[in-house]
Amino acid sequence: MWLPIPPEEIDGLPDTLEYAHWDGGPDFPTDPARCAFYCVPYMKPPQVCTRPLSAMTNVRVVQTLTAGIDHIKPALADLAPGVRLCNARGVHDASTAELALTLILASLRGIPDFVRGQDAEEWRSGFRPALADKSVLIVGYGAIGSAIEDRLVPFECERVARVARSPRTTERGPVHPIDELPQLLPEADVVVLVTPLTEATRGLAGAEFLSRMKDGALLVNVSRGGVVDTKALLTEVESGRLRAALDVTDPEPLPAGHPLWHAPGVLISPHVGGPTSAFLPRAKRLLRDQLNRYARGESLAHLVATTG
Repeated sequence: MWLPIPPEEIDGLPDTLEYAHWDGGPDFPTDPARCAFYCVPYMKPPQVCTRPLSAMTNVRVVQTLTAGIDHIKPALADLAPGVRLCNARGVHDASTAELALTLILASLRGIPDFVRGQDAEEWRSGFRPALADKSVLIVGYGAIGSAIEDRLVPFECERVARVARSPRTTERGPVHPIDELPQLLPEADVVVLVTPLTEATRGLAGAEFLSRMKDGALLVNVSRGGVVDTKALLTEVESGRLRAALDVTDPEPLPAGHPLWHAPGVLISPHVGGPTSAFLPRAKRLLRDQLNRYARGESLAHLVATTG
């Protein structure tokens, strides 16, 4: 079992399994061919995460510590049939939802301008929009989307609308199918993107999507940069019609000199939705649960794909 967290730091691991610690370093801890359960290093480039896979001829499970799997899934094509890919659903819900709220509030209340004013020793007061009485649309209503709505509740929003791939009903109300976006977008003051990056969602927030957003609306992206068409977004924000708060960008990292850095009404954070103090205890709980399931021969949680 290859783990990016030292196994001795994870309480409750089954003692019937053999463990090795590898967090993306140049040297492998054991022969990769012996690895049966591979937990992908966290916050490492895709080329690091996928490097041992070609030699993992006996791997049966690949476990990410991210909700998104786009950085690892293409490399599974060369693995033997039956390898299970599991994601880290639930590990990042609290951290990402906190950041989504932070970006919404900071953008609406003009916090970046206050910081610039403090740096310049200028008192920049003025009238700012509140989150209260706003309509929020969450696009990608899974575990993180639900956690974002949990945190919206105290802010007296007029409405929270929910969109996912398929319609369903929740205790808080209906989840609309994605084909209803054209009708929902014009009603939203804030649109939050929390979708995984797939062929279906790549460029989802393109020119047509953005054109349907109301004047002055805020686009918040805490999913993947590729969900947004950067060129189309630049057209809208540079005109002043829309604003944006982006934890992820396309390209990423955003290179120096890119026009997004200084586009009006754009707040950028450097893909920090997950890495907080909340990550490690939740990641350890996930690995403990998965490895105990594996040792007992039970079905694994958060299975998202199987090779074959």
